[in-house]
Order: sequence, then structure tokens, then C-alpha cells
Amino acid sequence: MRKSIKISLITVTIVVLLAIVGGSIYMIEYSLRRPYPINVSYKDRFAHVINDNPEIKPWIDSLTQGNLIHDTLVTMQDDEQHHAVFVYAPQPTRKTAVVLHGYHDSHTGMMQIAHIYARMGYNVLLPDHHAHGWSEGEMVQMGWKERHDVLRWMAIADSLFSDSTGHSEQVVHGISMGAALTMCVSGEDTPDYVKCFVEDCGYTSVWDEFKNELKTQFGLPPFPLLYTASALNKLLYGWSFGEASPLKQVAKCQKPMLFIHGDRDTYVRTDMVYPLYKAKSQPKQLWIAKGSKHAESYKDHRQEYTEVVKKFVSRYIP
Repeated sequence: MRKSIKISLITVTIVVLLAIVGGSIYMIEYSLRRPYPINVSYKDRFAHVINDNPEIKPWIDSLTQGNLIHDTLVTMQDDEQHHAVFVYAPQPTRKTAVVLHGYHDSHTGMMQIAHIYARMGYNVLLPDHHAHGWSEGEMVQMGWKERHDVLRWMAIADSLFSDSTGHSEQVVHGISMGAALTMCVSGEDTPDYVKCFVEDCGYTSVWDEFKNELKTQFGLPPFPLLYTASALNKLLYGWSFGEASPLKQVAKCQKPMLFIHGDRDTYVRTDMVYPLYKAKSQPKQLWIAKGSKHAESYKDHRQEYTEVVKKFVSRYIP
């Protein structure tokens, strides 16, 4: 009898462990596997953003008809080919915006933000992050390891837009995962030509974001799945959900940052912005968009969003 009970306990333990490991693998695949194949045609790539932001159609038409959108491929330090587009300002300038898209998006989804800077007379560079758009990679890194890629894109933007009078003057602006990436970059030793940052609805850490999604999507607590999935991701891909922390990175940032968040955001909860803002030293600014859900602050408040960004950035890139 005791032997039978012992065998049953061992069997149950093995089944539970296999279920946890299987669940962890599923979570990583579900959350981090490349979102879609690279099959969007160049002709159709801006259709969805124009549909959501019809005011930018004349600008997009002028860029495409004049062949003014320049595609570039760069080999990153891990030998992956990464893609970006860049647009020169109508008049030569060193002022430059590096614009970072969100989770399961690409450079095309940030053209409305690029338009803000184009109207300010800026050059714009829009990368496709690792495992997004036309860039290579299989597993999304949630803005953590991609920070090294963005440092490379900053240097490339500087080489494109510097002139005989000096280096470029750059602002980095990201939304959602791109905002988390912006904050992760801000904690690095960025070059002097990077003047300020704009983060729009970024999360405090990948751990916090996945914890929130486990609860809201699946009704699950963080233990044990989040712990085992994080450990497995560290083993397979070299980073854990806890170490991927915009909160820790932004605390190291000494350059100006504008924080934007919608007050009805439940995907990246609105209350995440407050510890981020508190952790950041001066200079800084916080703007809460009333009534806006996740990544919809611009859509809901186009004029105000534009003015807030323009006034903030112009203090540091006159």
C-alpha cells in the first residue's frame, strides 16, 4: 500500500512538473515568438496607418511619389540583418528623431509620430526591431536586448544627418514596447548627440507586464509559471523577465525625458507610469492623456499630443 502511494505521488509530481515546463514553453512561444512572416509589400505597407491617421496621407503620398523614403539594411553585432527607413528633412538639418515602434508592430505603425517630427523640420529614422517587420530574428526581446541595436541605429542616424558644423541632435521617441526600449536605452551611456527621450505608455519591467497579462488574459497567478518561464527564457535566450527592467534603467538616465500615458490603459496599466516618473531624476515631464486606452493618446488628442511633444523636445533641441 505504501509503495503504491509512493509511486502515485511520484507520478503526480512528474505530471505537475511536465505541465509546468510545458506551460512555460507555451508562454514563451505565445509571448515572444515572431508575430508574423515578412510578407507585407512595399506598396501596401502604409495602408493601415493612413486608415487610422488620414491626416498624414498627403505627407506619405509625397514621400512615396518622390521616392523620399529610404530603406536600409544593417548587420547587427549578432550577424542579423536589421531594417530601417529614414527620411531627410525638407531643409538640411542636424535635428533628428529616432522613432521606436511597439510590440507586434513595425516602422509603418509609427509614421504618425514621424509626421510630428517631420513637421518640426526633423530628419527621421524608424527601425524595425529584432523579430519585427523586415528585420531578422525569431524571438521578441521586449525592448531589453534590443537596446544594443538602438545604440547602433543612433550611430547610423548620426552618420547620416551630421554635417560640417557638428553631430546630429537626436530625440528618441517610443510607444509601448518601443517606450520600454526607449527607457532601456536611456540607462545606457548614450552619446552627447542624444539630447532627450519621449516614452509613451511603457511598462516598468517585462516581469510586471507579463504578470499583469497572466492575470487579465488567463486568470493565473505569477507562481509558478512566470518564475519557470523566466528561468527557461534565461537559459534559452540569455535574459530573464526580471532583469528586463525599464524602471531600473530609467533611474540611471540623466537626460530629459517626457512620460506619456493614457489614464484608461489596462494593457500597460496607467499606474506603471508613476514609479517610472518617480525613479527618473530631473529634468522630466509627465502628461496623462484623459480617457485614452493603451497607445491611443495620440489618436485621442492629436493636437495636444503634438504640442506637448513639440514644446518638450524644443527645450533641448532648440
